[in-house]
Amino acid sequence: MIPFLDMKSVYTELKPELDAAYARVMESGWFVLGKEVEAFEQEYAAFCGTRHCVGLGNGLEALELTLRAWNIGPGDEVIVPSNTYIATWLAVTASGATVVPVEPTPAGPNIDPDRIAAAITPRTRAIMPVHLYGEPADMDAVMRLADKHGLKVVEDVAQAQGAKVRGRRTGSLGHAGAHSFFPTKNIGAFGDGGAVTTDDAAVADRLRTMRNYGSKVKYVNIERGYNSRLDELHAAFLRVRLRKLDEWNERRRAVAARYADRLAGIAGLGLPRVPQWAEPVWHLYVVRTPRRTGLMEALNAEGIGSLIHYPIPPHRQQAYADLGLPEGAYPLAEDLANTVLSLPMGPHVALDSVDEIAAAVRRYMLRSGAE
Repeated sequence: MIPFLDMKSVYTELKPELDAAYARVMESGWFVLGKEVEAFEQEYAAFCGTRHCVGLGNGLEALELTLRAWNIGPGDEVIVPSNTYIATWLAVTASGATVVPVEPTPAGPNIDPDRIAAAITPRTRAIMPVHLYGEPADMDAVMRLADKHGLKVVEDVAQAQGAKVRGRRTGSLGHAGAHSFFPTKNIGAFGDGGAVTTDDAAVADRLRTMRNYGSKVKYVNIERGYNSRLDELHAAFLRVRLRKLDEWNERRRAVAARYADRLAGIAGLGLPRVPQWAEPVWHLYVVRTPRRTGLMEALNAEGIGSLIHYPIPPHRQQAYADLGLPEGAYPLAEDLANTVLSLPMGPHVALDSVDEIAAAVRRYMLRSGAE
C-alpha cells in the first residue's frame, strides 16, 4: 500500500521535539495568545522575510480578515483565480465584496496576469493570487499591475510555504500573505491554524485587534472583532516543524524530480511545467489526463492512493449558483477540473515508491491507449 498522504511519519520523525513542545505548553498553564504564539510569529516572519506575522485561527480567516483590515467590502471587487479551492472565493464573499474570476495561464495552474489586466474595473480593490499546488504565481507581474492601478494584493500561500519567486519567498511578495497551517500543508499544525505575514505595521496591528474580539486591552473593545487566534499548542508544534520546512521541501523536490524522470514520455499524460523564475515546494504533484477515472481505478487496484484537486471549480459549485455562471464560463478551469490527478507527494514518500507509482501509471496509460 502506498497512501496518498503519510501523516504518521511527521510525528515519528519529530516525536521527541513535538513531545517536548507539548509538555512545555501544558506545564506553562497558558494556552491562548502567549509566548509560543509570539515566538512563532517572530520566527515565521523571519522565515518569510517580512516584518510582521499575525497568528490566526485558520487560512480562510487569514484571507478574510486581511480584506477587512483594508476595509474592503460591499461594492468592491476582488480578482480571484477561477482555478482554486473554494476558500479563496469564500473569503471575498464573507467580506461582502464581489469575486471577479480570472482564468489560469494556458501552461500552468495559476492566475494569468494578462487576464487580470483585462478584468480590472473602477470597483476593483484587490487581487488575490493563489500559489496552487506549491507553484508560485507570477507575483512580479501581479505587483506591477497592482502598483499601476493602486490595488492591494494578498497572496494565498496555503499550499506554498517556502516557495520562491526569483529568490524571494512567498508571503513577502504582495502587501500581505495569508497562510493555512491545516495538517496536510507543507508546514502544518495538528489541527486548524493560520497566519498573515506583512510588512505593513498598521495592518498587522489591526489584525491583532480583530482576531481578539476587536480588543487590545481586556474587556475594552474598539471594533466588532472576531475570535480567530492561533492556539499556543499549535504554535509550539509549528515552531518544531518550521525548523524542518526547508529540508522537507527539498525532499519534496527530489520526489518531484523522480516523478518527472519516471513519467516522461507517456502519451496522454501531462506533467507539471515550472517557470524558470519559480522555485516550487511541491505541495502536490499533479498530472493531467483525459483518462483520469480509469487511471485512478488502476492505481487504487494496486494499493496506490490518489486524489483530485479539485473536481468542481468554484463557479460551478452550488454555493455560487446565485452568480449565474454557466458551464463553459471558465473553460480553462473546467478543463483542469476534468483532467487533473494528484499522485502521492510528501517529504516521507520514498523514491522507490515513486518508481512503483510511475510504473503503475505507465502500465495503465499504455494499456488504455492501445485499447
